[in-house]
Parts: sequence; C-alpha cells; structure tokens
Amino acid sequence: MASVTYNHVTKMFGEVVAVDDLSLEIADKEFLVLVGPSGCGKSTSLRLLAGLEEVTGGEIYIGDRLVNDVPAKDRDIAMVFQSYALYPHMSVFDNMAFALKLRKVSKKEIKQRVHKAATALGIGELLERKPKQLSGGQRQRVALGRAIVREPDVFLMDEPLSNLDAKLRVEARAMLSRLHLQLGTTFIYVTHDQVEAMTMGTRIAVQSAGVLQQVDTPQNLYDHPANLFVAGFIGSPAMNFFKARMAGSDETIQIQTTAFQVDVPRDKNPVLKQHLGKEVIFGIRPEDIHDKRFMPVDVTVAPMVAKVDVIEPMGSEQYLFLVVDSQEFVARVDPRSSAAVGEDLEIALNMDNMHLFDAQTEEAIL
Repeated sequence: MASVTYNHVTKMFGEVVAVDDLSLEIADKEFLVLVGPSGCGKSTSLRLLAGLEEVTGGEIYIGDRLVNDVPAKDRDIAMVFQSYALYPHMSVFDNMAFALKLRKVSKKEIKQRVHKAATALGIGELLERKPKQLSGGQRQRVALGRAIVREPDVFLMDEPLSNLDAKLRVEARAMLSRLHLQLGTTFIYVTHDQVEAMTMGTRIAVQSAGVLQQVDTPQNLYDHPANLFVAGFIGSPAMNFFKARMAGSDETIQIQTTAFQVDVPRDKNPVLKQHLGKEVIFGIRPEDIHDKRFMPVDVTVAPMVAKVDVIEPMGSEQYLFLVVDSQEFVARVDPRSSAAVGEDLEIALNMDNMHLFDAQTEEAIL
C-alpha cells in the first residue's frame, strides 16, 4: 500500500498548461476523487501518476519513491479506463488473468486471485463467457477485476462508470465503495459527476483550468466552498448566485441585489461589517429556499414573494424555477407545496446557510 504525493507538478502541451503547479498529498488507503468540468486537467493528473504522460515540472511520489522517470509498468499501479478495453476473443477469466500471465505468476495463484476478485465483484459465474455475452455493467466489473488481481499499491480510475445507465451507476458506486473498504488500497478516482464525487470520496479535490481549487471532505466542501467556482460546481441543482452590494450599518447589514434586499443574521455582522459598501456575490442553495408554509423552525428567515415559472416534481421534493424582478433562481421545496405555475408564491430564504463571495477575487467571504 502507498501514499501519493504531487509536488508542484506542471504539465504543458506546447503552450497549453493542462496541469498548473499541482501540490496534493493522498494518504495511504484513502479514496480521493478528482472532480471538475471537461478539460480541467483531472485526467491528465491521473495519467501523469500512471506514467502515461511525462511531467513538465515538479515531482510525483508513490510512497517515498520518486517516480518521474520510472516506466509505467514498474510503478505498481492499476488503471481502469472509461472504455472497458477487454480482449473480445478471450474469456472473462483470461481477460482478468492476462496481466498476471505476462508477469509469470503461477497458474495456481492466478486462479486464486481471479476467483477471489470475481467473487468480490459478483461475476464468479461469468468467468467462461466472452465480453460480447456480457452487459455493460458486467463488462465494467471485468475491467475492475482485471485491475484488482494485480494487487497494486494504487488504483487509478478514469470515469469508469460513465458508460453505464443511471440505475447501474448507483449500484456501481456502492460496489466501488465496498471494494475500497475490502481491499484497503489507495483509490484515486476521476469524474466530472459531482454526485459520484460526493457519495464515494473520502476527500474531494476540485480542479478548474488546470488549477487545484480546494481539497476537503465532501460535507466540508459542500458547506464551506472556498470560492465561487467550487460553490457552483458542487451541489445539484447548483447554488443560486446574485450580484449584490453590502449596505447598512455595523448593527444592521443588508444584502442589496437588483431584485430584492435581505437582512444578514446578526451573528455574521462581525465578519461582514468590513465589507460594507462593497460589491459581493450572494449565494444561496436551492434547498435553503422554502415555500414559506413549510419553513423549518429555528432558522433566520428572509421572506419575499416570487413568481413560479416552472415546476419539476421529483416525488420526494419539488424544484421550483422562480423569478423576482427578472432575476431567475431555483428552489428545492417540500413535496407538499401546492405552488402553481404563474402564481406569486411566498418564499423564505434560510439566511443561516447563506454564502458570500468577493465580486473581484471570487473568494469566499463566509
């Protein structure tokens, strides 16, 4: 088993900076998820660790070993790709055993490792089948099994669930989480799906335009985003943002947008009074905007009236697309809400969970 360290790692393709001064420590046995939009550098970061790309600058360590110049085959890692990349003419057993045969592992040990991995993945009865006889979910499990039998120090996974349908993705997420606990190995997982990141990762590293934005546990990342990008990327539906100005006095501070004005909870005044008169970005998550009739108790409320534009019933909740003075935003409300399209609805913002960002730097103020 091994930890992984990126020490000021940079990767350039010509004049394009794909990874920009990445410093990140991943603990032994951790499940770290690299997340971000397409083109943010997350897959390149993984490929640098795997040895599939050369580092332009900086150092990468697996455990205490510097691996910048170590060939990919000698880094003791196993990688699972988005495409299953199975050999179509080989059985499931042979696909899983192939790397071990190349390493001259004994037939007895190969059989033991393959059957152990297949049992853990629930594909023990499929070992004699060919890939064309398998479903997409089964093929993905074979690809995982091929990596598991190698018993590497580090597992690298590059969007391995993206080819699965919604139901299988949910099942596969749970399977991978169980697998991580069973194997006790370091997992580094790349995805653009923030739901996968939130449900699977011990920690999440958010990247944008090649730059590491924030690393934290899923809940801390959700509750305390470091900047506007992280706040908008983590969470579904995304956080609502409003351009605003801080007004009032040290005792009573308001957030003034072009559409509405809300009072700031008094306990936040000591932090916010230094920003009076400044331009800010006010953020509020959809689940913190309530139909006033179903407002939670013991929270600081900012009431207002909004027109209901679109309703998306989800069964356990409703998404309301609202408009206040041409400003559009989304609320995630109680399913008992009787809101109707076109009507004016009394809503309430839970200001205890408000977010504020500097309008210039986009860094979090709260």
